Amino acid sequence: MMTSTRRSLHMKPIPTATRALQRGATLMVVLVLLLIMTVLGLAILRGTSLDERMSANLRDRSLSFQSAEAALREGETLAQNTGFATPAGNGCNGAGLCGIPVATNTDRWLDTAFAGWQAAATSMGALATPSSYIVEYMGMAPTWPGCDRKVPIDALCMAPRYRITARSQAVAANAGRAHVTLQTNYIVQ
Repeated sequence: MMTSTRRSLHMKPIPTATRALQRGATLMVVLVLLLIMTVLGLAILRGTSLDERMSANLRDRSLSFQSAEAALREGETLAQNTGFATPAGNGCNGAGLCGIPVATNTDRWLDTAFAGWQAAATSMGALATPSSYIVEYMGMAPTWPGCDRKVPIDALCMAPRYRITARSQAVAANAGRAHVTLQTNYIVQ
């Protein structure tokens, strides 16, 4: 009987000195990988929170825009139903209807001291900022191009023109919310 003491070529014993040198290398590699994963996780978290804030601001602006647009439609309805009954001079009545603006004065919608804004009756809910509007009489305007150059002027040629400004502006408690101002020229037909 013959016994063979063959060793496998693949299983060579590792010297003791080399084993001692390799014991901390795995730990260091794992710690570096853990640090890289932590930094990546923090970067992703920061990007996600930025995306969340951007989408919340976009939603807030959209609600403010819709609120201002509803106030603008309300002002157009007021202008349509007003006809020629505008306040005398350049003052405003209590319903948001104002006379012809003075060209040398600051525009009413830019003047922070102007108090003639009419609160819109249309509500967009508790999330939207409150909206208001003013309707300014701007004089008579031609209803189609060149009709005012005819002699005599056709009776249907001239119609009252209004500048309607609507805004959705946050109250002081929510000063960081979106502000939207819309403006249109409206000719009564």
